[in-house]
Amino acid sequence: MDGHVRDGYRRQAEEWLAQDPDPETREELRALLDDEAALAERFGAKLEFGTAGLRGELGAGPNRMNRVTVMRAAAGLAAVLTSEDAAERFERPGNGASVVIGYDARHKSDVFAEDSAAVLAGAGVTVHLMPRPLPTPVLAYAVRFLGADAGVMVTASHNPPHDNGYKVYWGDGAQIIPPLDAEISRSIDAVGRIDELPRGMEWNALDDGIVEAYLHALSRLPLGTARDVSTAYTPLHGVGGEVLARAFAWNGFAPPDVVAEQSRPDPDFPTVAFPNPEEPGAMDLALDLGKGHDLVIANDPDADRCAVAVGGRMLTGDEVGGLLAEHVLRHTSGADRLVVTTIVSSSLLGRIAAAHGVRYAESLTGFKWIMKAGTVHDRLVYGYEEALGYCVGGDDGVPVRDKDGIGAALAVAALAAETKAEGRTLLDLLDDQARRYGLHATAQLSVRVADLSLITDAMDRLRATPPDRLGGRTVTDVDDLSAGLGGLPPTNGLRFRLSGGGRVVVRPSGTEPKLKCYLEVVEPVTGSVADARTTADAALAALRDDLSGVLGL
Repeated sequence: MDGHVRDGYRRQAEEWLAQDPDPETREELRALLDDEAALAERFGAKLEFGTAGLRGELGAGPNRMNRVTVMRAAAGLAAVLTSEDAAERFERPGNGASVVIGYDARHKSDVFAEDSAAVLAGAGVTVHLMPRPLPTPVLAYAVRFLGADAGVMVTASHNPPHDNGYKVYWGDGAQIIPPLDAEISRSIDAVGRIDELPRGMEWNALDDGIVEAYLHALSRLPLGTARDVSTAYTPLHGVGGEVLARAFAWNGFAPPDVVAEQSRPDPDFPTVAFPNPEEPGAMDLALDLGKGHDLVIANDPDADRCAVAVGGRMLTGDEVGGLLAEHVLRHTSGADRLVVTTIVSSSLLGRIAAAHGVRYAESLTGFKWIMKAGTVHDRLVYGYEEALGYCVGGDDGVPVRDKDGIGAALAVAALAAETKAEGRTLLDLLDDQARRYGLHATAQLSVRVADLSLITDAMDRLRATPPDRLGGRTVTDVDDLSAGLGGLPPTNGLRFRLSGGGRVVVRPSGTEPKLKCYLEVVEPVTGSVADARTTADAALAALRDDLSGVLGL
């Protein structure tokens, strides 16, 4: 390493030590001052503030999540909210900016939340702080309920235990999108030393009333009247357990049987390799407990996602997405209803929308985009993405403008009870949909890398020489999503349309070092649904094998 560069990192580290209020990260960094590689990794880059806010590994330095990084983020947000033109831009009645802050039970989440409250209050912003670690959808709901200009949620969702994150919501209750993220990022870059920031010590400490308001809003979801359903549940060591139990009780459902080993918040997630219900093994304890139950339900650690199993079989996000869509549309009315999914989710929702005579839209990946789909004349009643995220609404729209694992769990329980009263299960409903719309089978291929340049190289190769065939099917069209097709904002992705109605979408993950590939085939059901599933499974396996070879990772 060049001596000037090495000395520069050492100097940055010493400046960081001088302002860092956290004794743990100061001690960590002092031990690394003579480790050139460690300093280069921590000070040669920084966590980028994007449309998901910040997310990264805990530790010292700008390329880590820590108190300095969080306080700079809060100061940058405060600068945008209190800028000279803020009142006009945000149509504020003149009583100043306000922010509501929530946090989960990860390591340092409570500390990061209080640091944010202090910095925002010191900048003259009215701060509402959640009373305890609570699910992300409670925070998203609270932004609109309290009439706040913005919201902050300290969480890394389903990331590994050594990570944390910082999500920003705007006054509409949805996550921020460009160009607002870039504006906040520029404001963060302009922040000086954090030990020179004014810190307020007064904010509004919310009480359980905010949780009750959220639960009351969920009670207006299309839940029907059937309540006979037995459920096994896991919050995966996260913050969803108490709120889900209360939601079930509020709406007349029997309390779920909870996986004891995973029932309480634990930031170390000791029973799972990854606290994500999509990951292999994460649902094993819940599936074991769920034997003999009608349903198995899991939330991820911040309870914005919901996983479902029936009869020992995990349902895919697209399967649950299709089931909940028809449930919502059966219990709502009006031609202005809008249902939305993402370009990487199943095309089934479009078929369902057409059959029910409602409006349909596709968005980029992520709920921040789902919430922006449609027009002012549309009434969003349902949105979902294949990664176990669902936003369920009723005739008065959606109560939470983000994915909500608690509301989705309620709706799934209601649908399962309704179906059980007819002597059937959710698996029977899936077969009904396959006969009605064709079997839409989906799968994923995710490749985790240590070197992000490998993902860039793979995307460049695919753009330069796209395959003519995948899985024995002809590639009929190639859509480069970086061109902003169909009115969508540009994004780094490729979509390969296949003969027979299938498709493959390839994109880098926005939150993890992964290249993600989303596969779909559509099989007509001319005989039994089981035969169609066997054919579809073989087709997906062939697609996965071919794509693995094409990617070369």
